[in-house]
Amino acid sequence: MAVLSAQNLNMSFGDRTLFDGVSFEINAGERVGLIGANGTGKTTLFRLVLGTEKPTSGEIHPGRNTVVGYMEQHACRDSRKTIYDEIMTVFDPLIAIEKRLEQLNSMIDNGGDIIDTLIDEQLRLTEQFERDGGLTCRSRARSTLIGLGFAADTHTLTCDKLSGGQRSKLSLGKLLLSEPDLLLLDEPTNHLDIDSVEWLESFLADYRGAALIISHDRYFLDRVTTRTMEIEHRKMRIYKGGYSEFIKQKEKDKEIAQRHYDNTMDEVHRIEKMIEQQRRWNRERNIRTAEHKQKSIDRLMDGLEKPEADEATLRFEFKTLVETGNDVLICQGLTKGFGGEPLFQNADLLLKKGERAFLLGANGCGKTTFLRVIMGEYIPQAGLRKFGENVRAGYFDQTLSGLSDDKTVLDEVWDQYRRLSQTEVRNALAAFLFRGDAVFSRVGDLSGGEKARVALLKLMLGGYNLLLLDEPTNHLDITSREALEDALMGYDGTMLIVSHDRYFINKLSTRILRLGKEKIEEFGNDYDEYLSRLEALRQGVKAVKEKTAPKVDNYKLRKERESEKRKLNTAFRRCEENIENTEKLINETQAELENPETSADYEKIMALTTKLEELNTSLEQLYEDWENIQLRLAEFE
Repeated sequence: MAVLSAQNLNMSFGDRTLFDGVSFEINAGERVGLIGANGTGKTTLFRLVLGTEKPTSGEIHPGRNTVVGYMEQHACRDSRKTIYDEIMTVFDPLIAIEKRLEQLNSMIDNGGDIIDTLIDEQLRLTEQFERDGGLTCRSRARSTLIGLGFAADTHTLTCDKLSGGQRSKLSLGKLLLSEPDLLLLDEPTNHLDIDSVEWLESFLADYRGAALIISHDRYFLDRVTTRTMEIEHRKMRIYKGGYSEFIKQKEKDKEIAQRHYDNTMDEVHRIEKMIEQQRRWNRERNIRTAEHKQKSIDRLMDGLEKPEADEATLRFEFKTLVETGNDVLICQGLTKGFGGEPLFQNADLLLKKGERAFLLGANGCGKTTFLRVIMGEYIPQAGLRKFGENVRAGYFDQTLSGLSDDKTVLDEVWDQYRRLSQTEVRNALAAFLFRGDAVFSRVGDLSGGEKARVALLKLMLGGYNLLLLDEPTNHLDITSREALEDALMGYDGTMLIVSHDRYFINKLSTRILRLGKEKIEEFGNDYDEYLSRLEALRQGVKAVKEKTAPKVDNYKLRKERESEKRKLNTAFRRCEENIENTEKLINETQAELENPETSADYEKIMALTTKLEELNTSLEQLYEDWENIQLRLAEFE
């Protein structure tokens, strides 16, 4: 059954046509990737689905009774709510039923003439509450927050203290929990680390509804989608499979279309020569033959389309000005933190000439800090960093903080490379898609992708033989990412890269490193091998535990496991109740502290402050218990 269908869609703004003649269907349960260069109309298509914009012509309709969910619909509206309270607003109808059931329990306990009616309502609402997931809604909310990278001790933070990226993650969590029939996801992985992206992939794999996904994350598209829709040259083409299958099929289709066009034009030219010859003879029979041949050309040319040239893409290459020795970078015992416990310590690394090494690790483990220590921007607390012979290091900062917002694009590049003429700088900018008056655009007015292109151009012109790249693909669309990959594949220098773009990692890497708190470990040559080794490590720990466990009777073991599981479920429910009660007490105490009448009573303020600290400490311990119980329950699955 189709949850969304479109027929002959056209979307134009004045003389500019985004797309024309677009028709497609999305069926229940499908995961469809929507791709295309920036500006081709992908987000506009989402607005058409939502009805916030109308097509110039054609029709687009969600299926009957289809509920469509879009992330922007779930923005944090109440900044004073806690993260947990905000995500629980998704379950407001269930919470309302729960409160009504509490009222009914009290009314039934008190007896009365209408007790049978109350019991009937109680049974009906209890069945609805359980059917709609009321028993698990709180644990699902907390699991979603943890899956998206919100540690348990952050769930009481108010939304006004969140960054833009954290708010986006919270909005995504609300959208996923609302379980619409059709999910519209616009760059859902943008603010997620690798662990959170993998959690999202797992979530979508089990999701019962359909999803239409705009994403530049090719690995994510391969893992999640089963069909790909591409908008290019104002047309939409639909392919089976994820991104990698789409690329293969697209290249094949392009070859077939070009071969068909070339063969047809060869035949047309051959016939044109025959017509020219017949007309030179200028006899009646020759004229009739020429007219007949012209009809053959008309038939061949009818509906023949010349394959369109590829969209303009970045054209560049990284070159080194001098060659390094074999040892490019030596790090010994590097330790760095910012007060309290270090982010990492005892980090050793030897980077050899020509290596393309990727530095991976848990979110917040200090990967960016490690690069900045190498560049000399941070002083390590212990250890040393040493460059090899003739090493010139260039750094790509994911925050793009090295760009000056008030400069023009031309001046931003030219001020750093005064040895170049204006013509040379403009030619370089043209290769990075800044043409004509675009070179006079103010850097502060550029999009994230445009700023990234400027930063990459400055890096390219430097002639560095060691590149330290911090999330270089973050702001780039797919075609720009592929151009960057091609440039780096042809680079003869050495690279150390931090990235969560797994497709990018697999295409480039010759070495995977994992940054931990105590050391840097080797984890294979590409991301797939990294995953395999990580899983083997986890299984190895599990195997050791199983090996050291005493042997017991299977029947007795099964009974003990069942008993333990029941106890854990009981403890889990009790822990959730305690968390809810403690959060309620915290809110009440906070409200009492903010009461104007309290401000005049110093002793009361001190007592309330002490109470609040004790409650927050208790809540932290409850969250830790909740996580531990959940992990133990997961072992029974």
